[in-house]
Amino acid sequence: MIILSIDSATPVAGVAIVDNNKILAENFLNTGNTHSEKLLPLIKQTLEGVKLELKSIDGIAVSIGPGSFTGLRIGLATAKALSQVAGIKLVAIPTLDALAQNLAGIAQLICPILNARKGEVYTALYQSNSVELIRQSEYTALSPSALCDELRDLGKPVTFLGDGVFEYKEIIASLLGSQAHWASLHQLLPRAASLAVLGLKELEQGKGENIFTLKPFYLRKSEAEIKWEAGRCQR
Repeated sequence: MIILSIDSATPVAGVAIVDNNKILAENFLNTGNTHSEKLLPLIKQTLEGVKLELKSIDGIAVSIGPGSFTGLRIGLATAKALSQVAGIKLVAIPTLDALAQNLAGIAQLICPILNARKGEVYTALYQSNSVELIRQSEYTALSPSALCDELRDLGKPVTFLGDGVFEYKEIIASLLGSQAHWASLHQLLPRAASLAVLGLKELEQGKGENIFTLKPFYLRKSEAEIKWEAGRCQR
């Protein structure tokens, strides 16, 4: 089974093609939120690089959120369009699950953190067993200090990854000390290949999304929604 994965939930744009247990291609751009310009050319380049056409793909995996509101809309719209045109299944994978997959197999707790702005991170906690990665907590948005309070109570080493590390590493290190560990640079940011691995599992189980009802998983309301609701309350 050949899977095309598409990730634009963060400033990283990623595309990968995975054939069962083999990564055929992966392209990664960490150049900011320019997904509207770069995502489709990146998909085209990735397919051409392995001499495949879209009709040769058995399924598509897309990062569904949480993450950048604009990035999620672009990625999901692109994945839906390709799925409909090619008549192939689409599966949606939570962004934090795919990010945590970068560290699958390590003994420590895994804590992906995405910069959610407003002094918060999107996060969840994961633990590997001998077979798979298990999510240990709900997806949430909270301040790094509140997250550290929760992790401190666990008293276990935790490995952090995600773009939130760039913003909040010093704060986390000061609050958790030797309890905090950090992913290597090549594992730190979302990887489309990790997304494809999880998508492959879903598709092998016969799962698929309804492209007409599937929506991004924002986790919290956008600034536009907050302002709109505040305006209604003032009327």
